[in-house]
Amino acid sequence: MLLAYLRRKVGLTGTKYGCGGGGCGACTVMVSRYDPIQETVLHWSVTACLQPICSLHGAAVVTVEGIGSTKTKLHPVQERIAKAHGSQCGFCTPGMVMSMYTLLRNNPQPTMEDIRETLGGNLCRCTGYRPIIDGFKTFCNVRTVNSSNSHNNESDISGELFSMDNVLPLDPTQDLIFPPELLKKAERLCFQGEKVRWISPADLKDLIKLKAEYSNAPLLVGNTTIGWFQEEVHPSIHPSTNIHLTTLFYLGVTVGAGCSLSVLKDVLLQGIEELGPEKSRVYQALVQTLQCLASKQIRNMATIGGNILSANPKYDLSSILAAAECTLHIVSNGNANIFGIYLYIISHNFLFAILFFLIANPCALQWEFVSAFRQAQRREFSFSIVNSGMRVTFRHDSNVVENLDIFYGGVGPTLVKARHTCKELMGRYMGTQLLEEEIYVPPTAPGGQEEYRKALVLSFFFKFYMQVTLELQQKVGMNDLPLEYLSALKPFKNEVPQANHSFQLVPETQSSNDPVGRPNVHQAALQQATGEAVYYDDIPSVKGELFVSMVTSTRAHAKIISIDASMALAMSGVVTFISAKDVPGQNRRLWFNNPEELFAEEEIIGAIVAETREQAKRASEQVDITYEDIQPVFFTIEEAIEHQSFFDPKRKLERGNLEEGFEKADHILEGELYMGGQEHFYMETQGLIAIPKGEAGELELYVASQHAAYTQEVVGITLGIDSNKITCHVKRLGGGFGGKVMKIASLSAIAATAAYKTGRAVRCVLEREDDMLITSGRSPFLGKYKVGYLNDGTILAADITYYSNGGCTLDESSFIMEKALLHMDNGYKIPNLRGHGLVCKTYLPSYTAFRGFGGPQGLTIIESVLHEVAARCGLPAHQVRDINMYKDEKCYTHHKQLFSPHDMVRCWNECLEKSDYTHRCLSIKQFNAHNHWKKRGISIVPLKFGIGFSKGFYNQVAALVNIYKDGSVLISHGGTEMGQGINTKAIQIASRILKVPMSSIHIKETCTGNVPNAAPSAASFGTDAVGMAVKDGCEKLMRRLEPLIKKHPQFTWQQLVSKSDMQKISLSATGFFMGPHTSVDWEKSDGNAYYYFTFGACCSEVEIDCLTGDHKNIRTDIVMDVGRSINPALDVGQVEGGFVQGIGLYTIEELQFSPEGVLLTRGPSRYKIPALCDIPPQLNVHLLRNADNPHAIYSSKGIGEPPVFFGCTLFFAIKEAIAAARRERGLSESFPFSSPATAEKIRMACEDCFTRMNPPDRKVKTKPWAINV
Repeated sequence: MLLAYLRRKVGLTGTKYGCGGGGCGACTVMVSRYDPIQETVLHWSVTACLQPICSLHGAAVVTVEGIGSTKTKLHPVQERIAKAHGSQCGFCTPGMVMSMYTLLRNNPQPTMEDIRETLGGNLCRCTGYRPIIDGFKTFCNVRTVNSSNSHNNESDISGELFSMDNVLPLDPTQDLIFPPELLKKAERLCFQGEKVRWISPADLKDLIKLKAEYSNAPLLVGNTTIGWFQEEVHPSIHPSTNIHLTTLFYLGVTVGAGCSLSVLKDVLLQGIEELGPEKSRVYQALVQTLQCLASKQIRNMATIGGNILSANPKYDLSSILAAAECTLHIVSNGNANIFGIYLYIISHNFLFAILFFLIANPCALQWEFVSAFRQAQRREFSFSIVNSGMRVTFRHDSNVVENLDIFYGGVGPTLVKARHTCKELMGRYMGTQLLEEEIYVPPTAPGGQEEYRKALVLSFFFKFYMQVTLELQQKVGMNDLPLEYLSALKPFKNEVPQANHSFQLVPETQSSNDPVGRPNVHQAALQQATGEAVYYDDIPSVKGELFVSMVTSTRAHAKIISIDASMALAMSGVVTFISAKDVPGQNRRLWFNNPEELFAEEEIIGAIVAETREQAKRASEQVDITYEDIQPVFFTIEEAIEHQSFFDPKRKLERGNLEEGFEKADHILEGELYMGGQEHFYMETQGLIAIPKGEAGELELYVASQHAAYTQEVVGITLGIDSNKITCHVKRLGGGFGGKVMKIASLSAIAATAAYKTGRAVRCVLEREDDMLITSGRSPFLGKYKVGYLNDGTILAADITYYSNGGCTLDESSFIMEKALLHMDNGYKIPNLRGHGLVCKTYLPSYTAFRGFGGPQGLTIIESVLHEVAARCGLPAHQVRDINMYKDEKCYTHHKQLFSPHDMVRCWNECLEKSDYTHRCLSIKQFNAHNHWKKRGISIVPLKFGIGFSKGFYNQVAALVNIYKDGSVLISHGGTEMGQGINTKAIQIASRILKVPMSSIHIKETCTGNVPNAAPSAASFGTDAVGMAVKDGCEKLMRRLEPLIKKHPQFTWQQLVSKSDMQKISLSATGFFMGPHTSVDWEKSDGNAYYYFTFGACCSEVEIDCLTGDHKNIRTDIVMDVGRSINPALDVGQVEGGFVQGIGLYTIEELQFSPEGVLLTRGPSRYKIPALCDIPPQLNVHLLRNADNPHAIYSSKGIGEPPVFFGCTLFFAIKEAIAAARRERGLSESFPFSSPATAEKIRMACEDCFTRMNPPDRKVKTKPWAINV
């Protein structure tokens, strides 16, 4: 593929590997071709991971390195995304840049909608997308909204996080020219590889001839449906561009099979404009579908022929094409035939035919109506769960059905036609009474969700019925649709997020040379935007380098009888197989008195070492392992409770007297809340390079780790060598979120073992699916509670038991549970409170740390309690939250830690005010009264989040500050840069103390050889600890220089440094920060668990579609107490990024496991993180004014983890909207609802006549498709 060629052969590593399946956009490049028909050069953004090299003959490929660099000249796209703070970890940035660059090559003056569509296929896990949009929309001459000053009269408040003054102008005349040598006619080409022969025909006649000669050869154009033929050795025929023709006619569109979906969309839009809305209904339905289909990059590559021939019922086009009576012109075995799409799909072998033309009727009949419907996990860039195309023709001047076609995808193994319903309704009035009896989704259907899919079948038809009825009203005077039904006909519109920020300016007395408190750009943003920033897999190959691929267990709980690697070892390029017997040191180690195995029976069994990545991967699949199953085997929390399978220690916190509290209560409520897990989905997968130095057992590791010291320790234990011979280097991470603390240490030990055994450098780069399989993510939680409360909503007592799924080993699950318990009170003073925490031992891969640790789970469950109490009392939820809130000047948590809630209450009140909460509640009530099938909800929550490690010994770090004779400064510290801006803030701090510009200060890398024994970069404590250590080191140096400064006040910095060197003054100093001692006595429920608390409040509004379960995030307002911000731009970015990760946690990110414990949702095609379409159109972040924090560096506060929890406001707002729908239908407002709030859960909670049709037979036990673990 092009990606591997660019990265490994050419050395252009700016193009990143993110998923290998076209699902993230990290590898986006621009491909240009000359079109001899249009006599112009066309530019397309494509994903390099899906682009076969052979298909690029005659094309020009432009990567991020080709458009600009910091060494020569930046391209305006690169400069603006950096200046707008649109690059955090930076791994997705080159892909973003290339998508935008391609758009500008095609359209130098794009609209906001153009930008939205262009970036729809580029995922970002750090920023929350808003700053990326802010940078790019400057090309549209759209003013960036920073109107915070209009909301306040304080002169020290600003909303301007960046300035675009003096940026480079976009000058299309400076763009790269298309190479003239590529302006040539197509000719037959043949490439022969190790496994495949690739043939590109010269023209259509040549293609037909080749197909007759190689009848089994697949036709491959876009290659977006990857993997069908990977293991077969045969020719692949790649049609050339001269059959990609499209022609627009008044009676229809004729499209070549090789026409890309993007070209098809453009042609259809042209047809809509030419024909008008009445005569182009088919085109409109097709465009509506195409806009949500895949991404811009995939649509640029994928063809209409490939989409149809793939015959995947989840592909949306087939249903609407069939409904529109489109025809296929087929050339097969020398014969030409015409087929209807539906008959062709259900009856043909697709490998033996060439789809030549498709003809679409534009639907010009006055009494004909066509619509397309789809529902997916994510509104864009996601396979549909169910899709549908429907077409009806009425008798002239009547509402009697003359002809009806209804097609569904996603409810069977192929496209399904509702034949009986269509037949029975002919000659009758249109109705929904027959359809429920015809479409059947068996419980065993692949993908599960059978009840939901049945409901969608009926809901889509009902929507179509309402659409048609509305249009017929004006024609034949039918009975009017109720006005409150009409909003159901308007699909949610995806919008570009706009922002309103505010932060406090630095005092006027602060020196203009002092960067602390100012919104400085991330120190590596420009390098990240140009592709120059180096990540571990960007490091050039070492001579003799090998590659390692893991062999994982296929059984959840079994004894290994034998391992036979002979077949793998006999394969080309394979060097060795390593397992537990190859470990020179210890295969088993203790982690806080709990055993952790390197090569274990439940997870990684061994590893193949080979000359190339591909050879290692193929051979790892050939290792034969014989198992003996062990019983019992279980995966869910409920099963673990049944088997009493728990890890030690079991934790408890308690205050007050629960029995007395329950006795005094007016009401007792018992309930539970389940929260699903979450995949980290850092853009850069885990990996490292292990390089043996060949002397004294020395080993260098270039590793993607948040905790380099722990990686060093584990590798030392595994190899049986001292840590002083192992050096770990961490330049930067492409995202971490807690997932690169523990698991990477084991992967490093495996790679180090391979390097030790072979004596050669070994590189390990996990593929995305393997990464998800091996590393797990956030622990699923189940909270069971009993609550006593008064009529006014005051909670007197709460007894909560938390269960988490820890997997097969403890990892960090006990600490995660402790954090959940320590946050179970959130901001509420519940006088009698008890929490039990039990980590369930199951037979899944072990769960690990994730941003927020157990905080979001502990906080969400208590918020659920407050929400349910409010519902039972018939009171607004915010009122119940307010009445239970900590408000005294001095308060104690349930673990007896003293704190002041003053700033939390300020955040709460400001959020109520800035969100216009009271007025919007009234508007929502009015909206819900006038809309039956759409409902809105709003929710606001406060936040109290502990910062630092509750294990006190982790609260320490060191830094090394070196000043060189030329006056430049080099800083090394124990933290890890992973997008949060820790290096940028460290440089700001050093700049303030040393009084030198930030440009004179450099941070090269995190290295265990420079700063030993560092704590992990986690717990939102990185800047607190590193900042104080850097400050300490710089102050030591300034104290040494002070006599010279006094003696020579006229000296420049460089003169001062030169003079100090002459006087033998040491210009190197180690700074150290020893944080507070934090600990908890779990027997006494007593202890200062945290350094301090970060406070905040968040309000979110959503709208749901009761018929489909779809929802739209309308607006979010966040007020955050970050103390005195060291860098407001970075802090706002962390708030937004954390919140958007919370959007995923609470609404769309759903991990599915088979009943056998196999992770089904591996890779971006099945696991969906938030994309641009999921961001609220209004996302406002305000940093609390005049907030101080005496405990941390320059009165700042840690901010990385707390905002994730704010995603729960969407969850509870959705729950409010569902309650409004249920209330209108006379149903209980209390109903079971678990996180994440997926479309399926929303739809099924909005019970109505459609969900009650064909209820499942509960007596019949069937094996579910997926289980909640």
